[in-house]
Amino acid sequence: MFLMCSPIFAQKDFQGIAVYESKTSTADFKSRISGNKDITPEMQKMIEERMKTMFEKTFILNFDKNASIYKEEEKLDAPGQNGGMRMMNSMMGGGGTYYKNIREKTYTVDKEFMGKEFLVKDSLPRLNWKMESETRQIGGYNCYKATAVMPVSKTDFKNYRLKKKDENQNADDAKKAETPKKTNFMDDVEIPAEILITAWYAPEIPVSQGPDNYWGLPGLILEVNDGKTTILCSKIVINPKEKADIKAPKNGKEVSQKEYDETVLKKMEEFKDMGGPGNRMQFRMRD
Repeated sequence: MFLMCSPIFAQKDFQGIAVYESKTSTADFKSRISGNKDITPEMQKMIEERMKTMFEKTFILNFDKNASIYKEEEKLDAPGQNGGMRMMNSMMGGGGTYYKNIREKTYTVDKEFMGKEFLVKDSLPRLNWKMESETRQIGGYNCYKATAVMPVSKTDFKNYRLKKKDENQNADDAKKAETPKKTNFMDDVEIPAEILITAWYAPEIPVSQGPDNYWGLPGLILEVNDGKTTILCSKIVINPKEKADIKAPKNGKEVSQKEYDETVLKKMEEFKDMGGPGNRMQFRMRD
């Protein structure tokens, strides 16, 4: 089958489309919400619906032999979705266009953070993939397993975990609650230094592409999991009738990934000092 398909992938104008469903586990957040006596069932339902919007997404990957663009499927904003929700959506990987150039080993992504547009340009992360012997079928394609350990950026909000609290910590929190104090959601979360990535790639589609910032395997990545988020391919079209314009985005202030991360973390600290979401309308990004 691979030999029969090879001429297709050798075409000069070869392109493909892959649709991915991304789902991030919210079990720890839901358990914390359900244990909060101040949250009514109606509020809990509303929060869970908004969390589903942020943590369950559909993305489209348009790719050729050398480059790709990865973008969230366009949907109408849900009723009542304000600027704060759009900001959280951006933090969770939504919005913008992620362009990867495999030949040049670079990427470009346009991001919006607190009303300001950025154009992040940098080198593609190099993952030291370990080829495993396991195989499985995904959408009719025979896929092989590969794993890698990847450092986590502090602005990768998908990988934030709620801190575990023991009985002594709960008692301390109860005492602190007696004294009015500014609180912030970020006080209760942490992020691991590195995570284990598990990917399944299809050699029958011999392009070194994948969703999000994943790449570098001898076949299109059809599924990837980082322990908290799973991205699974649900549809593939080889050489569609309508060709996509696979080009890097151009809008926004050009920065490196390090510069963007430093800007976000600095603003998040200011956001935290101002008391968190309760005062978000007073906060604006400055040039």
